[in-house]
Amino acid sequence: MNKTKLTFNDLKLNSNIIKALKDIGYIKPSPIQIACIPELIKGRDVLGIAQTGSGKTAAFALPFLNNININKKNIQILVLTPTRELAKQITNSYIKFAKYINNIKIISIYGGQKYETQLYLLRNKPQIIIGTPGRLLDHLKRKTINLSKIKKIIIDEADEMLKMGFIEDVEKIISKIKKKYQIALFSATMPNNIRNITYKFTKNPIEIKIKSNIQNIPDINQNYCLIYGRKNEALSRFLEIEKYEAVLIFVRTKNSTLKMTSFLEKKGYTCSPLNGDMNQISRERTLEKFKQGPLNILIATDIAARGLDVERINLVINYDIPLDPKSYIHRIGRTGRAGRKGKSLLFVENKERYLLKNIKKIIKLPLKKIELPKPELLNLHRQNKFIDKIQKQLKNKNLEKYRILLIKLQKEKEIDIETLATILLKLAQKEKPLLLPPDNIKYKKINKIYNKPKTNSMCLYTINLGIKDGIKIKQILNELNNKNKIKNNDIGKIKIFKSYSTIELSKRTRKKIEKNKNKIKIMNKITLIRLSRKRYIKKKRQITN
Repeated sequence: MNKTKLTFNDLKLNSNIIKALKDIGYIKPSPIQIACIPELIKGRDVLGIAQTGSGKTAAFALPFLNNININKKNIQILVLTPTRELAKQITNSYIKFAKYINNIKIISIYGGQKYETQLYLLRNKPQIIIGTPGRLLDHLKRKTINLSKIKKIIIDEADEMLKMGFIEDVEKIISKIKKKYQIALFSATMPNNIRNITYKFTKNPIEIKIKSNIQNIPDINQNYCLIYGRKNEALSRFLEIEKYEAVLIFVRTKNSTLKMTSFLEKKGYTCSPLNGDMNQISRERTLEKFKQGPLNILIATDIAARGLDVERINLVINYDIPLDPKSYIHRIGRTGRAGRKGKSLLFVENKERYLLKNIKKIIKLPLKKIELPKPELLNLHRQNKFIDKIQKQLKNKNLEKYRILLIKLQKEKEIDIETLATILLKLAQKEKPLLLPPDNIKYKKINKIYNKPKTNSMCLYTINLGIKDGIKIKQILNELNNKNKIKNNDIGKIKIFKSYSTIELSKRTRKKIEKNKNKIKIMNKITLIRLSRKRYIKKKRQITN
């Protein structure tokens, strides 16, 4: 049978599950689901390697629900997951999938939730538990949970468990369970530590690997924009013209989530940060508002957005480009999920072009270059929006009192109707101008060309500071010009990479650099500057800011 034409009906799932899937709108299974579901129904152990957003939850939840014995009132299925958000997300998925299975009890157990609540849920004899390792281990130590009769175990996001230091807890939990169980382990990558767990706890597992690109979620329209200065301004322009229901904006740091929220709130947007410093109650309230509205924009870090599944998200903006290309896949996987369409936008600064190349290599799908929206486009958009507001008011039945007031103002103040209407339009627009002037911001590539050095032979040096250190070209120039007395015409091209930088200096500066190399300080850090192996360059000299 042609796998591209398979439906969930072809995967031998029972009628109750098929009925629930139809309600959700699931018709065509994803590659990971096609590969895993039949094997798990047969009772085989499975090692699944696939990216976030590929449909892993349904891949392990559906076959185990299909085989559950609803008459037994003990824990039969245990799902281990790294974060509370992912635990809640998987729990919600299980509840949707089990909609037509009578008398089934599904609960989640995680840190931050009251023990009293969890003890009450456990006393109700659930058949399925989804939990985080730390809290489950606590219950085992307190002897408030009995895992002895578990038949199915799922370890989800195993590589994240490893990164977050939970793998030992996972091993302790599984070691408490009798050997007669079926296990499914899912991970985006497969480091040796994870493989060791599979050898230790699985029996002849079948390895199912879905390629680590996003070809399994093709309904994401991917775009990038080259940004030269003032990223905030670029962001506000895109938000103004893009059509979206909910936007997820990714930044690198917790502090950036707060700064971005403050900036967008001043622009009139309803937005909120999502970061690791938020307490559980604030986090849950924020996510609920984002899922249901009125919150339309969420600014998050990679870690904070782990396990986030919100159907409303139809636009993901990578405000800060991810340093790891695989993080890009995780990020844009927050939209275009389960057959829904989505759009992504990636901001790329000039010094980050190499990161863009790395992303293009790994996704193996078109990434379209788009330009920054120009004032002319924004003006047209604002005018159309304003006209729409006016047309909606034409249906308002309470306009007569305003008409009377308008006539009164016109007569008493002797203002012609056209001038009066113009003033009222301006007042209605408030502080935000309806029309923007032509661009006075140069978003084009900024090149500062220095005079050629008198000698055409240059030496190439490396500096032990890069993007991750926050170094800027002007800081390098300042140190060389002011403190080391190296003139501009002795300086060639400067390039800043992830963890180091390179600079071209004329041969005549070599003695000066050698003499001062242990005294050079950039960003208040003692800086190592060394002659590169590729010592000499013969080409035009320029510094790109």
